[in-house]
Amino acid sequence: MTLYPIETGNFKLDGGAMFGVVPKSIWNRTNPADNNNMIDIAARCLLIEDGDRLILIDNGLGNKQSEKFFGYYYLWGDHSLDKSLKQAGFHRDDITDVFMTHLHFDHCGGSIQWNKDRTGYEPAFKNARFWTNEEHWEWATKPNPREKASFLKENLLPMQESGHLYFVDRKGRQHLDSSELGFGIHFMDGHTDKQMLPHINYKGKTLVFVADLIPTVGHIPLPYVMGYDTRPLLTMAEKDIFLKNAAQNNWLLFFEHDAHNQLCSLKETEKGIRLDQLYTFNELFNTH
Repeated sequence: MTLYPIETGNFKLDGGAMFGVVPKSIWNRTNPADNNNMIDIAARCLLIEDGDRLILIDNGLGNKQSEKFFGYYYLWGDHSLDKSLKQAGFHRDDITDVFMTHLHFDHCGGSIQWNKDRTGYEPAFKNARFWTNEEHWEWATKPNPREKASFLKENLLPMQESGHLYFVDRKGRQHLDSSELGFGIHFMDGHTDKQMLPHINYKGKTLVFVADLIPTVGHIPLPYVMGYDTRPLLTMAEKDIFLKNAAQNNWLLFFEHDAHNQLCSLKETEKGIRLDQLYTFNELFNTH
């Protein structure tokens, strides 16, 4: 197995929304805001090469939305999905599986594209199966008013219409060893219903793709929960269990949304679980 970080692009989000009830005077130390109160956000994905399988975890915002839509998110930097795949030696047509932690547009928007003939939407990974879970699919396709703006029909329905949509079987367990995908999954319900966090054993270490449970290094302390979460108290309970397990078992956190940090380890302190060390993927695994 070989892992590749895939940078699909950077954008900005309101710092207050990203940190909920935490005062700006505190979160601004780790996630400095610009004059519009916006903070740097990444859409970092992870590519797993495992035998003849090439599995992409999440895929960013995509590029099919309107200029007005992207104007809300202040795109910046020169990263792109295709450029990152090319640097890793692949093309999007090589992808066999697209695993989506959840179906908010910044995690699955790249799944679907407007086709070249301008006749409609189509899968952006023509040879891939698209993986979610049935409960989250129901949640996303019949959205509550709070999340409706994050679950876009043009991102979701074409996956189903293509016949390439597949569901992970939860089997009533919080941690699933998926024989189909080759990694474990932690299910989390605080941010959105049945978010899935991949748990990957790699080169003697354990990486957890923490998606929106812990968006950035600045979100590690327990009360630092996003205003976007549908059930913030549940997020805190899930996060408490997760952080303790991560520190005790030396799990590495792989950040999807931290524009400046890829990986970290954790440690137990008198104030709770805190950051231990930061790593880049290349230095930790001696890749280039």
